[in-house]
Order: sequence, then C-alpha cells, then structure tokens
Amino acid sequence: MPYLRDGLARMGRGRRHPPPGTFPALIDAVRTKVGAALKATGHRATVTCRVRPAPRLPRRRPHFTVAVAGRPGEAVQVRDDSKAAATDVLHRHRATITHHHAVGRDHRPACDLQRPEPFALALRAARNSLDPHHILNPGVLLD
Repeated sequence: MPYLRDGLARMGRGRRHPPPGTFPALIDAVRTKVGAALKATGHRATVTCRVRPAPRLPRRRPHFTVAVAGRPGEAVQVRDDSKAAATDVLHRHRATITHHHAVGRDHRPACDLQRPEPFALALRAARNSLDPHHILNPGVLLD
C-alpha cells in the first residue's frame, strides 16, 4: 500500500492538502484573515508561515504560527478567535487544520466540518460497539 500511495501522490491523486499552485493564495488568506480577526479585537499579531516538505512525497505542508501581544485575562479568547478564523479560511481552501497531530478537542470543530458523514456513521458504530457507555474520551471525536 505505501508504494501505491506514494505513486498516486506523485501523480497528484489522493491528495488531502491543497495543490502546490494554491499555496500562495492559501498562505495569504490565512495571514490576512487571522491577522484581521485579531486586529478587530485590538490585539497586535504576527502570522508567519513556514513550508516544510512532506517526507517521501512531492508535496509541501504549510505550518502557521500566530504571535499575539495579549492582555491579561484574554489569552483564551484571543486563541479561540484566531483558531476560528484559521479554521474557516483553511476549510474554504480545502486544506486541513491538522495532519500528524491528530484531532482531539482542539481541532474538533475543523474535523466536524471536513469529516464525511459516512465516516462519522462508521466511527459512531465502532464506538457504540467497543465503548457502549461512552466513557473513553467523551466528546473528543463524537458527541
């Protein structure tokens, strides 16, 4: 399977990340939208991006960092505002907000936007079968 996956990726098939030609538009959109969302709250922010190569594949991954000059007591709200803005713009550009870092509670809203309903049904069925009382990580991937 890895040989097939890598070969398909070289041909541009099965790609989850945006095609390379859309990187400048994606990077500009994230920097602009997240920066504007934070500026609207009165916070000075810098949004940077570095592009890393994906191991064994002919594609690259953008990694964004948001640095905010916050005020005491506002850190959580500022983080939530920047995360919501980033989630929205990445979703509109058909990019994922997570890859090897998993989903968890942090990326759950983005996962809900991008997860196909048949996958959610299969995940619910597996959870209901293996964890009928829903005690393992409640609310992380499913309500």
